[in-house]
Amino acid sequence: MGRPRTPLLDRERITSTALELVDAQGEFSVPQIARRLGVQTGSVYHHVDGRDGIVELLRERVAEGIDAAALELRPWDTALEAWARSYRAAFAAHPRAIPLLMTSPVRAPRVLEQYERAVALLLDAGFTAADVMPVIVALENVVLGSALDLAAPEAMWEIADDTATPRLAEALDAVGEHRADRAFELALEGFLAHVRHRLRAREGA
Repeated sequence: MGRPRTPLLDRERITSTALELVDAQGEFSVPQIARRLGVQTGSVYHHVDGRDGIVELLRERVAEGIDAAALELRPWDTALEAWARSYRAAFAAHPRAIPLLMTSPVRAPRVLEQYERAVALLLDAGFTAADVMPVIVALENVVLGSALDLAAPEAMWEIADDTATPRLAEALDAVGEHRADRAFELALEGFLAHVRHRLRAREGA
């Protein structure tokens, strides 16, 4: 028999299958990937550097949705805002991947390159080296928290008795649609305003 025209196994198929599992159940295992692809578990390991290698392939796949070119915009806060919006959209498409990716070290070269560009952006803007990573991590906290919020039910609070929590009930009635988007806009606006203030204070010191 001749070889199949489409290989049964390669890194792209492994990544796609792992992401399908994560989207469905928030986790994956190498044996699950092998079963879905109709191969032996050992065959998967011939293409990837173990489970950690698959996690990094997932990170690269999800991060493909982030517009790294946003980091070339100027001024720096315009770039950071555009990057944050793109970052949120990319992870909101795969919210169950967030806990998996955020609890393992970042090793993927293409993802590290984005961080390199973000660091360069902030250094060029006048931030000190000691300030840069707290700014980036704080922004990620806003972005990833909001990406998870987008995956949550629109009604996150269920009130059986309005009389027990009347002010909460009133606030929930008043919030209207797109709660997660409005909360993200508030958080991002507040974050950027604070970071601008810190930079101006440093420049004036």
